[in-house]
Amino acid sequence: MNIAVVILNWNGRSLLEQFLPSVIKYSEEATIYVADNASSDDSVDYIKTSFPEIKIIQNEINGGYAKGYNDALSKINSDIYCLLNSDVEVTKNWLSPIIDTFTSSENTAAVQPKILDYKKKSYFEYAGAAGGFIDKLGYPYCRGRIFDTLEEDKGQYNDTLDIFWASGACLFIRKSVFEEVGKLDEDFFAHQEEIDLCWRIRNHGYDIQYIGASEVYHLGGATLDVMNPRKTFLNFRNNLLMMVKNNSGVFIWFIIFVRMILDGVAAFKFLFEGKPSHFLAILKAHFSFYKNLLTFVKKRKKSKDRRKYYSISSVVWQYYILNKKLFNHL
Repeated sequence: MNIAVVILNWNGRSLLEQFLPSVIKYSEEATIYVADNASSDDSVDYIKTSFPEIKIIQNEINGGYAKGYNDALSKINSDIYCLLNSDVEVTKNWLSPIIDTFTSSENTAAVQPKILDYKKKSYFEYAGAAGGFIDKLGYPYCRGRIFDTLEEDKGQYNDTLDIFWASGACLFIRKSVFEEVGKLDEDFFAHQEEIDLCWRIRNHGYDIQYIGASEVYHLGGATLDVMNPRKTFLNFRNNLLMMVKNNSGVFIWFIIFVRMILDGVAAFKFLFEGKPSHFLAILKAHFSFYKNLLTFVKKRKKSKDRRKYYSISSVVWQYYILNKKLFNHL
C-alpha cells in the first residue's frame, strides 16, 4: 500500500517553510507532493531549491480546494491520498495508525487523525477536531468542537470511531473510492466540499474513521481567515447546496425553509454585532444558492440515501437553548 501526501499551495511560501519540514521528517512511508494552485509568489522555486526531494505538480489556475486537488490527484497514482493543508504540523508515527486502519478494514474509505490547535496545543482545532458529524438541519459539528467552543484534549477522544465526515485539513482517502464517488465537487470551490464528499462516500456504503492514535496540529485560517466575509459566504451557500444535493428525504424542502430562517437570524446577529460585511455575505450566499439550485437539484437525482446522516435533530437547539457546549453532553 503506497501513500501520497499531497499539500495544496497557493502563495504560501511562509507556510511551506514553517510546516513542510515536519511532514518530510515524519512521513518516511509516503511520497510527498506539493500541488501549486498557480501561485504568484516564489513558492515553487523555494521548494525546488530547499526541498528537491518533494514532487511538484503545477496547476494551471487557482481553482480553489476542490478543483486544485482534483487536478493534482488525477496525476498521482497511489493507493491512498492524504489531502493535507499547508498549515499542518505532523507528528512522529502519525502515518502508522492510518496505514494499519486501511490495511485491516477494507470497507474504510476515508480516515481523519486527531486535529489539535497549533497555537494552543492542548486544545482541539476548529476544522475537524476529533471527527465530524452533522445534525438533521445540516449544521456541522465535531467531537471536541461545537460552534466556537473548543474542548481541551484530556484523552477523552483517544479512540477509533466511525464518523460522518473527515476534515479536509487532513483527509486520507482511497484513490479507488475517490474516483468511484465522483471526486470533489468543484462547484463548491472551497469550504464544506469535504463534507459533501464524505456524505457521498457513506451513501455508497463505505465507512469513515477517526483515528485518535494519530495526531496533527493545524494552524487554521491561513488561506482564508475566519473573519473574512468570503469565508462566511462560502460556508452558508455551500451548506445549503450540500443539503439539497445529498439529502434525499421527503422533508428536504421544509429543512431548507427552516435553514433560511435560521440563516436570517445569523445574518442579523452579525449586523447587531457591527459586522455588516458578514450580513451581506449571508445575503449574497442565499442569492447564489438560488442561482445554483437547479444544478444541484439535478445532482440530487444521482444521490443514494443509504444511511441516516444525523444523530441529533438540532445542534443549534442543544447549544444555544439547552446550553450543551460539549459533545459528550449532546
